[in-house]
Amino acid sequence: MIRGAGSCCGRMSQNQSLRQETDDDKRGGMKSAGKIGGEIVSAVRNPGWVAFVWFGMTAGISLLEAPVKFTAPSLTRPVALDVGRVVFAALNKTELIALILLLILVRAAGKARDWWGSCSLLVVIVIAQSVWLLPALNARAQMIMAGTEPPASYVHGTYAVLELLKLATLLFMGFRAYRNGPSPG
Repeated sequence: MIRGAGSCCGRMSQNQSLRQETDDDKRGGMKSAGKIGGEIVSAVRNPGWVAFVWFGMTAGISLLEAPVKFTAPSLTRPVALDVGRVVFAALNKTELIALILLLILVRAAGKARDWWGSCSLLVVIVIAQSVWLLPALNARAQMIMAGTEPPASYVHGTYAVLELLKLATLLFMGFRAYRNGPSPG
């Protein structure tokens, strides 16, 4: 009988031991999930991801889609310009959203003092493209679509130079954000 009681007690201690291990696993799992959640929040707060996504969008449109479009043999120049006008208008709206999000994340990450120069440059470029260059390029495209060849202009070259400067700034900001580690949470 003592043996049976011992066995019974032995089983109880095994069950208690299993329960404790399971509870510890759950707590450890929660800590791991909490740690992972904190890492995700830290990654989302880091402005680097916005810089890289923005870079990818802009490079894909400006450096790939726009020039390749004009190599399509069945696409006439007026149609290509019309498509380009629509695509760049959509890109510009998306860039305005990316700029606002980037500025918010830079401020939230406590990096505003360190990044004011890069952020200011992006603001100036996006405003110049939105208010001055895209409307001028749209007017030129409208003239070509109407059958008139516009006079020579520096607008397209200026847009291209600012686009390359914007891309370089975004790469710089993205790599700098991740080189400096996660943002404070």
